Amino acid sequence: MTTWYDAPVVLDRRKGPYGEVVLRRHGALLQIIANGCFLMDTSDGRSERLLVDAALTALDARPEPGVLIGGLGVGFSLVHAAANPRWGRITVVEREPAIVGWHRDGPLAELTARALADPRTEVVEADLVAYVNETSAMFDALCLDIDNGPDWTVTEDNEELYRPTGLASCARVLTPGGVLAVWSAKPSPEFEGTLRNVGFQQVRTEEIPVARGVPDVVHLGVRPG
Repeated sequence: MTTWYDAPVVLDRRKGPYGEVVLRRHGALLQIIANGCFLMDTSDGRSERLLVDAALTALDARPEPGVLIGGLGVGFSLVHAAANPRWGRITVVEREPAIVGWHRDGPLAELTARALADPRTEVVEADLVAYVNETSAMFDALCLDIDNGPDWTVTEDNEELYRPTGLASCARVLTPGGVLAVWSAKPSPEFEGTLRNVGFQQVRTEEIPVARGVPDVVHLGVRPG
C-alpha cells in the first residue's frame, strides 16, 4: 500500500534523445517521468484499455485489424491489445530507448514480457511524428498515447501531431474506415473541432471517470471510407 509519506525511489535515470527520462518506484507502483513531467504509472490502466477497446469497437467486424500504438509507456495498451485475439498485427512505436529497455530486460518486463513475445507484436524505436510521415505501412487503427493530451504535450515537437498537418499524416497511415483514438488527461473541444476540420468522421469523446478531478478521455475519429 502506498501512503502519503512514501518517498519515490529512482530505479533508473537516463539522458535520451529528447531529454531526461526517469523510472521510479513509489510503493508498489512504477512511474515514468520525462523531463520532470509525470507521464504515467502502473496504478490503473483503465483509460489505456479503453483506448484500445474503443478503436476495436469502432472497426465493427473487420477481421484481424492491424493496430499502431503510439507510445509504449508502462505497457497497458500493448498488453491489452495482445490479450485480444481479434487484433492482427500490433505495432508499437516508442522513441525513448530507455523505455524499450525497461520493458525488454528491466523492471517493466514483468508486465509486458508475454505481450512482447507475441508473434503479432513489433516494437519500433522511432519518433511517432516522423514515423507517420515516412512509413509505407497501413493500419486499421492508430492509438495515440504519447502525451498527456493534445493540449499538454511532453515536448514541443509533439504539438505538430495534433495540428492539421500532423492529423493528415495520421490519416495517411490509416486504411479507409480506419480509426484514430487519442488519449487525453482532459477533454479538448478544440481538438475535436480540428479532427472534423481535417476530414475525420464520427468524431466523439469517451470519458473515463476518475476518483477526483477532470475525467480522462479518449478522442475518436474515423477516416472516410
